[in-house]
Amino acid sequence: MKPQSLHFTDVLRVFTERKPTTDPLGLACLYKFVYFRCLFRATPLGDKVLASRIRFAGLAAFLLVGATACGAAPSTTAAPAADGSAAAGVDAKTAASAADFGGLDKLVEAANKEGKLHVIALPPDWANYGKIIAAFKAKYPGIQIEEETPDAASADEINAVKTRKGQDRAPDVLDIAQSFAISGAAEGLFAPYKVQTWDKIPENQKEATGLWFNDYGGYVSIGCDAKKITTCPTSFADLLKPEYKGKVAMNGNPTQSGSAFAGVYAAALANGGSFDDIQPGLDFFKKLKAAGNFNPVETTPATIEKGETQISIDWDYNNAAYAPKMAEKGLDWKTNIPSDGKFLQLYAQAINKDAPHPAAARLWQEFLYSPEGQNLYLAGFARPVLLPAMKADGSVDAAAEANLPPVDGEPAFPTEEQVTKAKEVLASGWGAAVAG
Repeated sequence: MKPQSLHFTDVLRVFTERKPTTDPLGLACLYKFVYFRCLFRATPLGDKVLASRIRFAGLAAFLLVGATACGAAPSTTAAPAADGSAAAGVDAKTAASAADFGGLDKLVEAANKEGKLHVIALPPDWANYGKIIAAFKAKYPGIQIEEETPDAASADEINAVKTRKGQDRAPDVLDIAQSFAISGAAEGLFAPYKVQTWDKIPENQKEATGLWFNDYGGYVSIGCDAKKITTCPTSFADLLKPEYKGKVAMNGNPTQSGSAFAGVYAAALANGGSFDDIQPGLDFFKKLKAAGNFNPVETTPATIEKGETQISIDWDYNNAAYAPKMAEKGLDWKTNIPSDGKFLQLYAQAINKDAPHPAAARLWQEFLYSPEGQNLYLAGFARPVLLPAMKADGSVDAAAEANLPPVDGEPAFPTEEQVTKAKEVLASGWGAAVAG
């Protein structure tokens, strides 16, 4: 049912009952409301004659008293003075390195002047982000981290950048699947920036100008509740067995979620596909659906605990991190990297081109790519992009590295072109693959 329209006489009656019309500030509020309703939109407030009278009678009071008479709502528009440009003597939005600020200390000064960092889609139990955020706060107490929608997908992050442009609540930084980093860069959404450890990031793990650069990652794995599943699957082929009917879930929708996208890519590799051909992955999930084994419930710690997702295709760092927490709940959560579909992918960092706190955004990146930040990823079972470099220079946390799920062989990575093509094929074919 549509909401009923409000007539001007009703507005006037309610207003005068609540606030005497002899109050000039009250009149300004009334005129402000009615003036804009009648002048700019066709409304049911009254006929054209009444609207005309209100327009001319109310305009004078509106202009004399102004919008502040009613108490304006807090603005969500980012104020230019709030960024750290003045403190650093540089435009923080265009700074491409810490050197542009005059060094890391000057970057810290500029970020402290901004005093805030707005992040999105960083679950505390994902890649150890809970402890990473806590460590950043402890190191830079002058910067308040505003966290929002921790369970959002990569697609949601991109959408937030687009729809919140110019707002204080726009995300300053993004942690997104590489496929979304590539498409976001192509759309011109990111600012180029090179962290101090830039040269240690492998060439195939970063965009050449710094629009995005990989930070951490993991292998596609199969998690399993060994208390409820007699024999946990160790391959994609196993997942088609009848004993897993209605039990095989994923962490998200592959058209929106990086982990689920990787799951389809890994399934393709396990079934005769390649980085150039993700279609066999779609065909696999179509078979999984036809067999009745596919479970559409998206995996979270809560669904695992409730027994709703007893088998989950997800990153190994997520499945490995679930194990100790589920043990406290009486579950035995096991992690296996499928023998027939090994696929490693890293997530990427990017800075919003229109970040409301551009200096803080850049300082956040410097922290993540420092040995401290990279080792914190490692402590959360994720494989940091600088792991080879840290092993070489001795800065790696050896104990944390020893806890990583074991895997054989050297990983291979798809190119940007291959990822873009795979994403297009998946977007057009996923719905049909799991329909019904």
